[in-house]
Amino acid sequence: MLRRLDLTTLPDEHELRALLPRPAVDVDRALPAAQELIADVRERGAEALAAQAERFDGVRPAELRVPAAALQEALAALDPAVRAALETAIERVRIGSAAQVPAPTAVEPAPGAAVELRWQPVDRVGLYVPGGKAVYPSSVVMNVVAAQAAGVRSIAVASPAQAEHDGLPHPTILAACALLGVDEVYAMGGAGAVGAFAHGVPGIGLAPVDVVTGPGNVFVAAAKRAVAGSVRVDSEAGPTEILVIADGTADAELIAADLVSQAEHDELASAVLVTDDAALADRVDEAVARRAAATASSARVGASLAGEQSAIVLVADLTAAARVSDAYAPEHLEIMTADDDAVLARIRHAGAIFLGAHTPVSLGDYAAGSNHVLPTGGQARRVAGLGAATFLRPQQVVRYDRAALAAVRADVVALAAAEGLPAHGEAIEARFEAGEA
Repeated sequence: MLRRLDLTTLPDEHELRALLPRPAVDVDRALPAAQELIADVRERGAEALAAQAERFDGVRPAELRVPAAALQEALAALDPAVRAALETAIERVRIGSAAQVPAPTAVEPAPGAAVELRWQPVDRVGLYVPGGKAVYPSSVVMNVVAAQAAGVRSIAVASPAQAEHDGLPHPTILAACALLGVDEVYAMGGAGAVGAFAHGVPGIGLAPVDVVTGPGNVFVAAAKRAVAGSVRVDSEAGPTEILVIADGTADAELIAADLVSQAEHDELASAVLVTDDAALADRVDEAVARRAAATASSARVGASLAGEQSAIVLVADLTAAARVSDAYAPEHLEIMTADDDAVLARIRHAGAIFLGAHTPVSLGDYAAGSNHVLPTGGQARRVAGLGAATFLRPQQVVRYDRAALAAVRADVVALAAAEGLPAHGEAIEARFEAGEA
């Protein structure tokens, strides 16, 4: 079912990246359409958002801002087992997110000289929760809890209108918002929602935000790129990815279960196994075919696993496997080997890493305490997953007394003169003129 890619002889880094399986997703091609939708929202506001919902979601919301009563009704009607599961996820993600908030630091370059670093949250954020093929209350948890841990005071959530729910977002999404104390929720989706967050919609009382985060389709990713000059955005999350590094000691059934679990997200989801054991590859292939046929979303899973973005990659050894993984920079990396920590020590690029047979990606999707909003498409080489730091800014606070300034007086004046900025030096000298006179 999964195509084979023989990389037992590794090419150089550039060629390796080109050979690795990726979905055919082009954010650049989606950018003009996203820009058009955003411009429409800037020009026509609420009317544009309602029209876009009717066009893309098949329903025109009676109200773009979800009434408070609808949030509370959704929470009251929530399945108790789902509520308990969400409460567990919230508790664990709060613990994980709180640990991400850096403590203030201070250094003294010299006596009487101090440079402090403090972390300040942004004032307001817009958090996007996709609709589409599945319902994602877990994405509400991941976005909201990270922002709350950072100390953000104003939080707005958007999720597409649902025709099956009278133009409101899915009730489980609304219940998760209510459970987290978020009462500013909008029935809007796609690029238009991202534009609304970035630029505001006065007609519905939606003020612009400072940061936009959350996963979505290629148009959401393109919209983030389009508004990045106005607001901070997280990574351009595309179709989900799992890469498993495994040797002959790994359980083929568990690997197959994890590959299938990520494939059920989307026909463009990537499922990749990298192994130095051809016999394991054969066992995984057989187990994947059997599990894919048996799962409820078999058509979607089959399309994902048969696509060009999914493969079994054969390598010479686990050192080569780590090289392949780093070249791929997966959103989710699982390591199932005889010595997981030894393989981990060789890994540099991954959104999140799951070690051992009892740590599947689906655990991280819900209740591990980690955050599941992660970079895709190789972006893990340069950006981090969502966390409290996404909503924080480091600020430097500089404090010098007279003696400490005097110690570097001549240096600052000399550098200011060398750069052709004499007034900079004069600002230093002004602090000593009265005393010297």
